[in-house]
Amino acid sequence: QVQLVESGGGSVQAGGSLRLSCAVSRLSYSWYCMAWFRQVPGKEREGVAAIDTGGSTIYADSVKDRFTISRDNDKNTLSLQMNSLKPEDTAMYYCAADRCLGAARLRRADYNYWGQGTQVTVSS
Repeated sequence: QVQLVESGGGSVQAGGSLRLSCAVSRLSYSWYCMAWFRQVPGKEREGVAAIDTGGSTIYADSVKDRFTISRDNDKNTLSLQMNSLKPEDTAMYYCAADRCLGAARLRRADYNYWGQGTQVTVSS
C-alpha cells in the first residue's frame, strides 16, 4: 500500500522559512502527480501546490512567489519550500499523490493517497 509521511513542520515567526518534506513509498505508477494541501480547523482542506510527472507546477494564488514545490524521484520525496511565511499560512499541511496523465490540479478528489500531516504555525 502507498505510504506518505510528512516532516519538517514547526513554529516560525512571520517572514521566516520552513521546508516540508514528504517521503513516499510503494508508489509504482510511472505517471503520477503529487501535491501539498493544508487545513485549518473548521475549514475545508485547500490545495497549496501541485506538481506533475514532467515537473510542471501549479500554486494557489495565496502562496505564489513565496512557496516552491519540487520532487526528487530518485529519493522518492516531495518538498515544499515556504518563504516569507505569514500567520495565515498556519495550518496542518498534508502531502498527497495519485496517478495522473496530464497536468496536476489542486483538487482534493484527484488524490487518493494522503499523509498524516505536519503542523505549521506562524506567529506575528
